[in-house]
Amino acid sequence: MKIGPGGGPLLVLFLVNVLNFYDRQVLGAIFEPLRHEFHLSDTQLGALTTVFTVVYAVAGLPLGRLADRARGAPRRGRLLAVGVAVWSGLTACGALAANYATLLVTRLGVGIGEAVCAPAATSWIGDLYPSERRTRAMARFMMAVPAGGFLSFAVGGPVAQAYGWRVALVVAALPALVLAPLLLRLEEPARTSHHTTALSPWPLARIPAFWWIAASGAIVNFVLYSFSFFLPAFLTRVHGLSVARAGLATGVGSGVAGVLGALAAGFLGDRLAGNLARGRLLAAAWAALAASPVALAAIGRPAGSAALAVLLFMLAYGLWQTYYGLVYAAIQDVVPAGLRATAMAAYYLAMYLCGAAFGPLVTGRLSDHFAHQGMAAGLAAEAARAAGLHQAMYVIPALSLALAVVLWAGSRSVSDNG
Repeated sequence: MKIGPGGGPLLVLFLVNVLNFYDRQVLGAIFEPLRHEFHLSDTQLGALTTVFTVVYAVAGLPLGRLADRARGAPRRGRLLAVGVAVWSGLTACGALAANYATLLVTRLGVGIGEAVCAPAATSWIGDLYPSERRTRAMARFMMAVPAGGFLSFAVGGPVAQAYGWRVALVVAALPALVLAPLLLRLEEPARTSHHTTALSPWPLARIPAFWWIAASGAIVNFVLYSFSFFLPAFLTRVHGLSVARAGLATGVGSGVAGVLGALAAGFLGDRLAGNLARGRLLAAAWAALAASPVALAAIGRPAGSAALAVLLFMLAYGLWQTYYGLVYAAIQDVVPAGLRATAMAAYYLAMYLCGAAFGPLVTGRLSDHFAHQGMAAGLAAEAARAAGLHQAMYVIPALSLALAVVLWAGSRSVSDNG
């Protein structure tokens, strides 16, 4: 039996995206056990995310082009089902890793599988909903970021502490057994353009707002990947929480804050007057501006004040999560319908190669640098690692300010009929 337009395709796509972010971020919940077992530096931990991200970004462009072809190619549902099977299978294979290099290889495969998700799914949603309802739809789809993060940390952390990090990776892969077959039953919507094949991607180069949006994606993903992957370690090292408690605090807090942020984006983004794309980008800019001092205050809390630090971190995270519903809807507004999946793939290529690929790596490298300085000054190794990560995290509020500026510039570049 097929699941038609009234049978909840947005819900299925949301659940697929939840698994996407669950499997992607689960390593953040187990960074500390991995560090101790394989004797890793923070730079090496950050590199696990970097290699995933580079492969993910590069693979996304051809897969986005494939998803834009309306005829003579696999349907988007089939592409997504294959992607789910690949990335979940390799997440589970990570449990067999005997060393750092083996784990690194499995993350390469996860990146290839996950590269199909965003281009195919956002193109699908763009065809399901008209512009005036698109922010809410995109915001609901992107609630998967906090929901996936919740599962990564609130499930991954306690499972890793109770049964080991290998079991946590296997558990993260299990939902694919249900979701991959379910995708094959979805009935795809008609394309909202008269084009029956994908347009040439070159018109994207003539849309200034798109390139500002791509730059904003690089910055927001630098911020969010650094935040998500290092926050549990930060809470463990600086505030003394166990791996399980740090995972629960991060998972529950980011889940609640992220969903509230996404709901706020959906409520606001479809009620703006005038030029929708311009208004959505401006709203996202204000949210990024407000998040910066909140994140700064969270990082500055003294050791032992974990509750207040988490509360402030999650307020900032909720503000950052308004980005997805607002900006993803703006992309659909400024890009021709026949280029939506390709535009998302190009956007992902820019934002991941220039942002997410470097966020955890740069943050980890800064952490190691400051830790070495601390050890040279006489601190014990673990105390120096805590101080190093504490100092490195200040890059996050600084880049939130830069994000606000880029989004404002993007809003200024939107044409009056864009």
